[in-house]
Amino acid sequence: SNRNPEEGEPLPMQIPLIPFISVIFAAALHLSGAFLQPSTHASLFQRRQQLTSRTSRWSTATETADTAETAAAEAPWRSAASVSELTSDVPVVMDIEAIRKVLPHRYPFLLVDKVIEFEPGKRAVGVKTISANEPQFTGHFPERAIMPGVLQIEAMAQLGGLVCLQEPLSDGKGDFFFAGVDGVRWKRPVVPGDVLVMEMELLSWRAKFGIAKMTGAGYVDGQKAVEVKEFTFALAK
Repeated sequence: SNRNPEEGEPLPMQIPLIPFISVIFAAALHLSGAFLQPSTHASLFQRRQQLTSRTSRWSTATETADTAETAAAEAPWRSAASVSELTSDVPVVMDIEAIRKVLPHRYPFLLVDKVIEFEPGKRAVGVKTISANEPQFTGHFPERAIMPGVLQIEAMAQLGGLVCLQEPLSDGKGDFFFAGVDGVRWKRPVVPGDVLVMEMELLSWRAKFGIAKMTGAGYVDGQKAVEVKEFTFALAK
């Protein structure tokens, strides 16, 4: 009975305290979950995606490194003789001594080492071997040696001079000057150890005025390093 035995009056209803607090706490958790659950799930999903992405990148990098190591281990040894033989069928049309007889340039500004193809009055293919001992690399650049682009253009111009300063275009007498250069594009750095293979082709020759127009390009390991749409030269006597 809920009556006071002494006064005979009913007692107020008593609710156990601990179960009541548990119910309130559970209700609060349920309400907070209703509001926070979507963002919490989104955050967890994003975190899982980040971890998956990092794991994937690590796996890809590891596989790439393993593949490179395997390829290096399986690649056959290439002796000096076999590598040197790759250019055994490349002729030397003009060596450095023959070039000096045509061009007035001398060290450190003679930038054509040899000519390997030559069609008189029309075109030529020449080679410039890039050495770390060349003076321009002292300052261009001390921490990363790169052949200056203007020297690449100069080397190509000298090759063009070998075409224009010989028969049938001229007798080689007089001075050969730059008059203009248009459409220059560099595609990759040229560095010590590279072999710059250049080609110059005559576009037009105005003998009366001594004006030649040429086009050319330079390659390293089969990749275009520099190209010039049009050179203009003037032969002054």
